[in-house]
Amino acid sequence: MTSLEMLLQLLERTALLLICLFFMARIPRFREVLQRDNRSPIELTVITVIFCSFAIFGTYSGIEVEGSLVNIRIIAVMSGGILFGPWVGIITGVVSGLHRYLIDIGGITSIPCLITSMIAGLVSGVINYKVKKSARWIYGIIAGMICEILTMLLILAFAEPFELGLDIVSKIAFPMIIGEISIGLIVLMIMGVEGEKEMIAAKQAKLALEIANKTLPYFRSTSKESLKTICTIIKDEIEADAVAITDTHNVLAYVGFGEEHYTVGEAIISEITKSAIRTGEITISNHISEHNLPQIQYFLIMPLKERDVVTGTLKVYYRKAYKVTYPLQTMAIGLSQIISTLMEVSRVEQIKEEANKAELKALQTKINPHFLFNALNAIASTTRKNPEKARELIINLSNFMRHNLELSDEFIEIHKELQQVKDYVEIEKARFGSRLQVNYDIDEEVSVKIPSLLIQPLVENAINHGVLKTKGPGTVTISVQDLGDQVRISVKDTGIGIDEEIIRNLYHDQVPAHKIGLYNVHQRVKLIYGEGVVIQRLEPGTEVYFDVRKGM
Repeated sequence: MTSLEMLLQLLERTALLLICLFFMARIPRFREVLQRDNRSPIELTVITVIFCSFAIFGTYSGIEVEGSLVNIRIIAVMSGGILFGPWVGIITGVVSGLHRYLIDIGGITSIPCLITSMIAGLVSGVINYKVKKSARWIYGIIAGMICEILTMLLILAFAEPFELGLDIVSKIAFPMIIGEISIGLIVLMIMGVEGEKEMIAAKQAKLALEIANKTLPYFRSTSKESLKTICTIIKDEIEADAVAITDTHNVLAYVGFGEEHYTVGEAIISEITKSAIRTGEITISNHISEHNLPQIQYFLIMPLKERDVVTGTLKVYYRKAYKVTYPLQTMAIGLSQIISTLMEVSRVEQIKEEANKAELKALQTKINPHFLFNALNAIASTTRKNPEKARELIINLSNFMRHNLELSDEFIEIHKELQQVKDYVEIEKARFGSRLQVNYDIDEEVSVKIPSLLIQPLVENAINHGVLKTKGPGTVTISVQDLGDQVRISVKDTGIGIDEEIIRNLYHDQVPAHKIGLYNVHQRVKLIYGEGVVIQRLEPGTEVYFDVRKGM
């Protein structure tokens, strides 16, 4: 058999290897593995087994020439290492080299083939690490040819008699060396499959932008209805079975399969969701037990972040696991980033809107004739009994009105805000006398800035809707305590206690538009700090508190 005939047969075997890889690349699961930059140990193990099989097949399908084999083993070893890294290349080289040695112990070419197989595995790993992707195919061809040349030299070195080695090399050198061109073909083919991920990424980015464009109008006000509409749009566009949005504690919206089992506002019960919120990492799970419905087989949890702080999650559910493909995961990452940005923009807009409401409320308080007349009546009454106290009340009223006139949307020192509260309280105490007692539990070392008019509406609410609703005297306690990285601001009263329905309506955004006092504070605190006020019924009375992060 001539060298040319051997080359053609060698190329036939390489073509068989290419066909096998081509059809494997058509398998969706294997295709996804090819397109990923990072592969799990199990995936690398499977790939290593595949290329070891190719290399061993190359040995068994070799053409026998004078006790040697013209084969494609080095082609398989080099291709595996260049495409998938040093571990695949080195293990494939060692396994296939040992196999070649063990099936022909004492053979004239067994030791040279063992040595060059291991060297090929090592060199392929170096190419994978050191050479840019676009040039790996040509480096692979050159390295493969050098390995085969080294094989020829080792055959000459180990051959006894030398003439036999020379005869073998003269017959197999040409087809073995030229056949290494096949390495370039294999590498280019598989890299072509990998390259498709860029096209997939572009397609999924387009889909994510289309979803963002359709949902944008509904982010102008992230109410229960708008969030439900956003979930519906996402569900339809990505053909999911269900979609949900949560904050860090509660479900904000759920649309799709099993919708009747979810109530907006209920607490998150899934441990895997809580873990995703803690870590801030996208989570893909097939833990059926983590979902209320056994029909849900697979879901993605995408943390929503604002300034690198997790503020909630976007969850996508499927009843069939195979639907969660690599393209879908790529789109999900982009979509979560876009949704996070839209929610942050929406939050900023709502902060502005709530600030405008707060300013309007303040203006209403400033010109409210009932408040002003009651304050002046109290001062007039005090003038006859205690002129010095009346003078102090005039100063209190003056300071209170001046504070409202200077109101802005900027943050102010908490002690300045507390002074405005104290001015208000002194006026109210003058009006109601012994019926109202106010205690202050203030940590004077606390230094933090907060938005204007967060505390005074809570105190006003505690007095008018708490203490004054009872027949006897009552107490309001205003507390500011340092909790380390947070400051807790609390207003507590001994009044009749807030109705549970009011608490429920406030948390579900169902408060009438004209009752914006407590609700306004809740919304502003939630928008600025991520969580709203906490309301607790006491025996007797009510406590309302919220936490402010230091450094904001």
